Amino acid sequence: MSLIDGRKARTPNRAKARRYATYTSVFAAAAVIASLSPAWAALDRGPCSVRKETDVAAKMRDGTVLMADVYRPQESGSYPVLLMRLPYNKDAAQTYVYAKPEEYASHCYIVVIQDVRGQYKSQGEFYPFRDEGKDGYDTVEWAARLPGSNGKVGMYGFSYVGATQWLAAAEKPPHLVAIAPAHTSSDYYDGWSYEGGAFSLAFKQSWPLTSIAMSGVRRQGDQQLLDDIQKAASDLPALYKHVPISDYLPNSQNDQRIAPYYADWVTHDTWDDYWKQWSIRTKYQDIQVPALNFAGWYDVFMKGGTENFMGMREKGGSEAARKGQHLVIGPWIHLPWAQKVGEIDFGPEAANPIDQLHLRWFDYWLKGQANGVDTEKPVRVFVMGANTWRKADNWPLPETTFTPYYLHSMGQANTRYGNGSLTLEKQEANQAPDKYRYDPANPVPSAGGHSCCTPDVAPVGPYDQAKIEDRADVLVYMTPPLEQSMEVTGPVQVILYARSSTPDTDFTAKLVDVHPDGKVYNLGNGIIRASSRETLEKRTPIEPGKVYEYKIDLWPTSNLFLPGHRIGLEISSSNFPHYDRNPNTGAEFGQGTTFKVADQTILHDADHPSRIILPVIPNPVQPRAAAAR
Repeated sequence: MSLIDGRKARTPNRAKARRYATYTSVFAAAAVIASLSPAWAALDRGPCSVRKETDVAAKMRDGTVLMADVYRPQESGSYPVLLMRLPYNKDAAQTYVYAKPEEYASHCYIVVIQDVRGQYKSQGEFYPFRDEGKDGYDTVEWAARLPGSNGKVGMYGFSYVGATQWLAAAEKPPHLVAIAPAHTSSDYYDGWSYEGGAFSLAFKQSWPLTSIAMSGVRRQGDQQLLDDIQKAASDLPALYKHVPISDYLPNSQNDQRIAPYYADWVTHDTWDDYWKQWSIRTKYQDIQVPALNFAGWYDVFMKGGTENFMGMREKGGSEAARKGQHLVIGPWIHLPWAQKVGEIDFGPEAANPIDQLHLRWFDYWLKGQANGVDTEKPVRVFVMGANTWRKADNWPLPETTFTPYYLHSMGQANTRYGNGSLTLEKQEANQAPDKYRYDPANPVPSAGGHSCCTPDVAPVGPYDQAKIEDRADVLVYMTPPLEQSMEVTGPVQVILYARSSTPDTDFTAKLVDVHPDGKVYNLGNGIIRASSRETLEKRTPIEPGKVYEYKIDLWPTSNLFLPGHRIGLEISSSNFPHYDRNPNTGAEFGQGTTFKVADQTILHDADHPSRIILPVIPNPVQPRAAAAR
């Protein structure tokens, strides 16, 4: 999902864009960001001339009419169809990431861009995920029957538009041949709305304020609703700080009319049947088509891309689906995809390659061209620090050595000036624990990572964490400076032994690359809500003062730690507003209005071997060029 509402604002320079973003609404600011995306390799114009048909109607099985724009070659013949179904306005067609539909059509495809149910020109009511499976099936079959179609349909698009592909594919439309879902998830509770049982606050509260809500409100013609949206979007810090979370817009009586589904997201705070009905990870056996999966190391849905690749390889509903899974992971955030991400320039190899890869993919599956798609290595990942790509046969990489690094200190790992360390040696019996106080009224601020989509309030991507590590409620553990390069590529997990003074709390972890000049760049982050430590399907309070084992998923990454750099780990209890603040009271989720301070103790001794498990690659890639800061 993105904060783009279809308008591509243009500004003459970045300074003006920054000033503009400080006072405009969140959706307009995001449009500015999109317009400033660095250029990537242009898609060459193809041999076919193109004409556009606007507002072409497709009737769904219940009689609801959805509208699409159709771009078709003017030359006589039959052509395969490329279909995008999106809630962000078919006029935009996600061209802030992809080439224009007419450019794809010029390569002799019929391109169909459709507004999903209830959005922009399509009839019906929009409710996230609910209708995308059946509507997707009906639209694929309708598109396959369009004049000039050869009956083969492929789907593409990123974010929510990846969800429209997976959910349609799970319905098994006969004419769907291949998909290309990008920057999308495997489950809409775990890794989309919640993470480790914590609410993805910055993302889930900002998204309905964008084109999603605007489209429906414009239909209603209610100026008060529009004013409420504009007011909330103009002061996101106030929105994020407001409690209880169940009140979507502070001082508004229009929550249900703006985002009727928001209350359901909060009410269903565990992985229950509400979420399972749409979960892609439970539908792999029903999906029979190959997929070209795209992901970004700093994307809000990063984990979903790797899980969908692995799940489909193992459980896909056909041999073609199992063998036909490809995975591309770049150093990108959710939007835009560019070589400059956060504070780091990863070089020209990091530029957006998606259009060229799309054409090869669909030329093979929809046109039958022998272009090598079936024989190339299926995994392509960008190794940060080395600034180059690595190709592999599977994910995680077959040669991965999962290596534990153990937490050590003399009881004073607080801040980057403390005595916390990471080593390959296990702890001794009586090693002193580390302690800190977590105050929800003064949370650790978000400073980069895999959030979305309000960069001024919750920065996304790699940023210097030095100021974060100056806080006493952040524990810091580091290796000595490396003597040789070390590549870490794959999923990262922290196993933590901890106790708290409260009946519920959070523990956060962050993997960082500590540069010789003192800058500290984040690579992966994660969180676990104590009440979700056993299962995401049920919340179970903890007993204050009792030691528990917590497993924190930091999501996958790929980085070459260069000689002289240190591998670092931060432990704390908040990352706000990326995640909601745990009030530490044990109150029903989303209903609490009061906070309680938690005294946290992190144990790392022989009986409590707290550690981070790193996916070490025995033969690291060679650096292409040093990353620019």
